[in-house]
Amino acid sequence: MYLTKQEERMLDGEHGWASQVCMKILVRLGDLFGATKLVPIDSAHISGVSYKHLGDAAIDFLEALARQGGRARTVATLNPSSFDPRYLQKRYKKERVHQQKRVIELFRKMRVQPTLTCTPYYFQEPKIGEHLAWSESSAVVYANSVLKAWTNREGGPSALAAALIGKTPNYGMHQPENRQPNVIVRVEAPLRNETDFGSLGILLGKQLGDRIPAFERLQGADDDLKQLSAALASSGMTALFHAALDKTDRREKFETVSVEPKDLKKTADDLCTATQQPDLVFFGCPHCSAGELQKIADAIDGKKVKKNTELWVCTSRYIREKAIEQVAVIEKAGGHVLRDTCILTTWVKDLGVKTLMTNSAKTAFYAPTLNEVAVALAPMKQCIKTACKN
Repeated sequence: MYLTKQEERMLDGEHGWASQVCMKILVRLGDLFGATKLVPIDSAHISGVSYKHLGDAAIDFLEALARQGGRARTVATLNPSSFDPRYLQKRYKKERVHQQKRVIELFRKMRVQPTLTCTPYYFQEPKIGEHLAWSESSAVVYANSVLKAWTNREGGPSALAAALIGKTPNYGMHQPENRQPNVIVRVEAPLRNETDFGSLGILLGKQLGDRIPAFERLQGADDDLKQLSAALASSGMTALFHAALDKTDRREKFETVSVEPKDLKKTADDLCTATQQPDLVFFGCPHCSAGELQKIADAIDGKKVKKNTELWVCTSRYIREKAIEQVAVIEKAGGHVLRDTCILTTWVKDLGVKTLMTNSAKTAFYAPTLNEVAVALAPMKQCIKTACKN
């Protein structure tokens, strides 16, 4: 892989240990995937923030980077942490809270913005064709497919390395020839709500692996496409989909995959493992948009959450601050609008939760393993009806 003189000096350690370590990560990654050079990035988004997933060993590495002068050279943002500062923080042991705050402070010292969200595009939307280094898989698919930016599915360490160097290897989704579709998807099933889009993503992720689909006819709101993106990334390895066939695409070149109503129903049914009423009803994976908060507020207005049920709505601090009225409606009903965290990055089992209901196919896919809970998957209106008394 070609390196500029400055990049070679970084690799040789002339710019300090932190830059050298990061360059080693990027060069190794580039060599592994056949990159020819490093390209400047407009932003990096870093996963591996939650103390639940990091543990103590990774903190030592972050501390060494920060102490040795590691500083972001581009806009850099963070994925969710393991609790919000108002509600969940009070319910966990002080040691966990201390270690999570330590992680965030180390990133802050490295000039990484503590956005603590899986939807960084609401904080700063990338422009068409911008090169990124994002490691939240749902955001990667959304950025490539809906926003038309260019990013690979980075791991947490490589996204951090890219942030501190300001560049990433030019392989994969950074090459136009790798962004072309190679399978056609014909959806014969009606997509009526966000849960259907999520189920479609889980189904196709399993079937397609890392192939890039082009849909014959796919229409959905941005929030629906966000659920599709998250689910595709959960069960498969694709980093990009095309919502419509380009006129230059010749159908005979590609395999066509058809999705029938029975396929979608089976996928949704398979995601449901719950046999009893939920202890917790959850929205916000990926983090809710302002529009989703409005829909939840409209549906819950005038209702009350049942005594033995909790209702959580997770969003970013940026969106929460813009939706004060909607937050007030949801919390008046007995729900909790949380920021900085996600159900998948916190210890819900330790809170006594055994059964979860959600409209997120991504959550339904991961929660039985990551949270050790049973799951029911249902559209937002049904979730609220289940959570509320009236």
